[in-house]
Amino acid sequence: MSPRAQWKGYLKFGEVSCPVALYTAVSTSERISFHTLNRATGNRVRREFIDSASGKPVPREDQVKGYELNKDDYVILEPEEVAAAVPESDKVLHVQAFLACDEIDDVYFDRPYYLAPSAPASAEAFALIREGMRKKQVAAIARTVLFRRLRTMMIRAHGAGLIATTLNFDYEVRSAQEAFEDVPDMKIKGEMLDLARHIIATKKGSFDASEFDDRYEAALAELVKAKIEGKKIPQRKPAKVAKVTDLMEALRQSAGMAGQGKTGAQHPAKKSRAASGKAAKSRAAASSRTQRKAS
Repeated sequence: MSPRAQWKGYLKFGEVSCPVALYTAVSTSERISFHTLNRATGNRVRREFIDSASGKPVPREDQVKGYELNKDDYVILEPEEVAAAVPESDKVLHVQAFLACDEIDDVYFDRPYYLAPSAPASAEAFALIREGMRKKQVAAIARTVLFRRLRTMMIRAHGAGLIATTLNFDYEVRSAQEAFEDVPDMKIKGEMLDLARHIIATKKGSFDASEFDDRYEAALAELVKAKIEGKKIPQRKPAKVAKVTDLMEALRQSAGMAGQGKTGAQHPAKKSRAASGKAAKSRAAASSRTQRKAS
């Protein structure tokens, strides 16, 4: 079954435009979900909005939005007033500029969508935009009204289509300087840095999303299965955590050099060269003894 488009409109830059559709690229619908039940009856419970002062339920038609000015002091916004604040949509992704794909800090990335042509007649124009960006290795910055808000999106080539990622607004991204202001300025060098580089080199790999499992989801599935089948609930084994307080010793353990002192914990490449030199000397000595016996 074909996926349902979340949004349909037009992608436009200059005088070139084509009808497109946005499809959800990330979904949580496959996750295990629970309902809240009454333990005594096994029936589902429902939520009610209760007046905080009277304790009485408030029907939907009497529920309105409110902005808090001071404690328990609100300005009321009627539904039609909130609706009037929603920007008018022209259903067009207006390309504002093109820039290098790595020019935007990924801290601004919000949610990815697949962008594809929504009509066969638009395939040529879509391919033109896609291949133009692919050849120039650039992304497009576009704006449109999406889900009741004016959103900025980064669009880039991806396989046969495009990926459109909504971007966080500047006011939504917290200052990195504030988060890191208490981090001391320290210089790491010498053997400690060499060991860290060695560990990084031995752990070098490539990203494959299929290799990373959701352990919490798997544990929930196992729990539900056990309950259905009336089996014993699986018990989690406590994780073993090594208590290493010395940073250098922790690095040596990670590099497979536990218990070695400074002279023994030389750089792996240097250690290998030293071992090769000793082996060569041993072979030369053995050859010399053989020649003397033969003479």
